[in-house]
Amino acid sequence: MNEKITKGETKFSKKGAFGYSLGQFSVITSFNTFNFLVFIFYYTIVGLNVVLISIGFMIWSVWNAINDPLMGYLSDRTHTKWGRRMPYIIFSLIPLGLIMFFLFTPPISVGITDEFINFIYFVIIILIFELIYTIFSLNVYSLFPEVFITSEERSKANNIAQTIGVFALIMAFMMPTLFITDLTNPKYLIEYQIFGVVIALVIIIPGLLFLRFCPKEKAEFKLDYKEAPSFIDSIKIAVKNKSFMLYVTIKTANWFVIGLMTALVSLYAKFILGIGEGETIFIGLLMATLFISVAIFINILWKPVVQKIGPRKAWMISMLIWIITIAPLMFIQDKILGLIMFFLMGIGLSGTLYFPDLIISDIIDEDEVNTEIRKEAAYYGVNFFFIRLSFLFVFIAISLVFTSVGWATFAPEKVTPEVIFGIKTLVVIIPIIALVIGFLAMYIYPLYGERLTKVKDDLQKLHEVKKLRI
Repeated sequence: MNEKITKGETKFSKKGAFGYSLGQFSVITSFNTFNFLVFIFYYTIVGLNVVLISIGFMIWSVWNAINDPLMGYLSDRTHTKWGRRMPYIIFSLIPLGLIMFFLFTPPISVGITDEFINFIYFVIIILIFELIYTIFSLNVYSLFPEVFITSEERSKANNIAQTIGVFALIMAFMMPTLFITDLTNPKYLIEYQIFGVVIALVIIIPGLLFLRFCPKEKAEFKLDYKEAPSFIDSIKIAVKNKSFMLYVTIKTANWFVIGLMTALVSLYAKFILGIGEGETIFIGLLMATLFISVAIFINILWKPVVQKIGPRKAWMISMLIWIITIAPLMFIQDKILGLIMFFLMGIGLSGTLYFPDLIISDIIDEDEVNTEIRKEAAYYGVNFFFIRLSFLFVFIAISLVFTSVGWATFAPEKVTPEVIFGIKTLVVIIPIIALVIGFLAMYIYPLYGERLTKVKDDLQKLHEVKKLRI
């Protein structure tokens, strides 16, 4: 059955889509800077034991189990003259930029070397980061299915958003290597803090432009807050939705792979590809090559493919390509080959970055057809919890592997063949297993073809009714 995206009448604005994309730029830059540096910073610079880092992220995950769904519930229940989402975005933007600086100012930066004190700071700062980031990002992402209603609008807006998102990814991974001489050497702690100031500005400035140019929330949904379900019911609705639970299984598997590779790319580059002190820029080039590839293949490959065969089949194909291109990382030891393989990995990764917003928007549409209420933030809240859960799995995997090979505490002088194999296992073998799980979940995902076409038809009729109520 053809899964071609259903098209309808649309009033699409490139300016509005670009304005919305600036909000995603701040979201993507902040989260991927956190994802890229938080482990390597606290493991190699601060010197925390990998087990302590894993315990910290276990606490973080418990917090997320409450924080993410609760923020979604509160957003859906909010009613102001500025809409449901914008007040939260305005409130959290500046703090989001500031917290990026404080991530890199642990007690060790003022001479307090006690591991327990630095561990407590680590736990507190990642919890605060998560609270502020969730408030901002959940409400930015919740705007997408509402301000871009039809499949055609979403496809066009998503193409712009993902292209801008690629620049955000390059910024997140390239900028640290321009400011920090060696990401794993404690003597460059001050350079992390200088970078923290710069990345704060990089997050705040596009966020302010987003507030100015993003499309406004649609009037036909302004009364939905009255019938929004309770906190517990909103979670129940999401977890009982088969399509949604399969979607979060796929996304968790995919983000687990992204989390592992970004957390470990510095160690892989240093100990497998032989990147030395003063060559940190090469790590940035690896990631820049990856995301330039992502930008290319989103536009020349996945945009036309998704229009032809739909996001379900396209996402399955992208995961297969990703598996094939990850495998050679087990064997290469050359910088140039590393650049080539990272470019090829962008083919599969670009699909993972392009399809989720299209898929979850369809799920939210079907839920609205069934309940007559839009609950974007409730779904995104539960969705965010599972994404964060994937990062808990990342650090559990790192902890288990590094502990088993005798590298619980960072010791560059003790890199044995077992340590090398452990790094390769985390970068290649475990990610391939996760992507196979994601592929199987996508295979049985049910919301496509005639079922999706019917949802789009019913949704258009429902929105006409809602407009009459204004």
